[in-house]
Amino acid sequence: MNKMLFAALAAIILFAGCGTVQSIIKSSFPYTTTLVVPASSKSDTTLSASSNAGSFDESLGNVNGNQYIQDIKIASARLIATNPGNQSMGMFKSVKIFISNGSKDEVMVASRNDVSEHIGSDLVLDIDNSRFFDKYIKGNSLKIRMEYVLRDSLKTDVSVRTSLSFSASPQRK
Repeated sequence: MNKMLFAALAAIILFAGCGTVQSIIKSSFPYTTTLVVPASSKSDTTLSASSNAGSFDESLGNVNGNQYIQDIKIASARLIATNPGNQSMGMFKSVKIFISNGSKDEVMVASRNDVSEHIGSDLVLDIDNSRFFDKYIKGNSLKIRMEYVLRDSLKTDVSVRTSLSFSASPQRK
């Protein structure tokens, strides 16, 4: 009898905790992608680069985890120069990050309009945490598009890793 009671209690805790576990996972593993800014990009012109993004938990096969979470908000957004690694993010005058889930509908999640010329190879963006992004994160795929204005022309292509972290609440059932 005690074994059945323990098994039932463990099952209840497991199913009740799925949303909590998934909300922790979404907060811990950001969506990342690498975007390339070509050397042929013109300065003082609005340009864009896009790519599909992935998360570590999706790589491990966690495809159903999104059904256990809700109220997804952006928690942080960063750009990091990866090739060349010493490239200053001051190459940008301004940058905006948009997400979409495969449809034409996209939304801006982060931006920076006043990028300092000597900021270094890591740039933290200002986030828009005034809205929920459930529709985008719960979609089939997440696409990240970066819209940017260069300060000066580049001598070489620059690879920029984009990292978006989200926070979520457990789904109420």
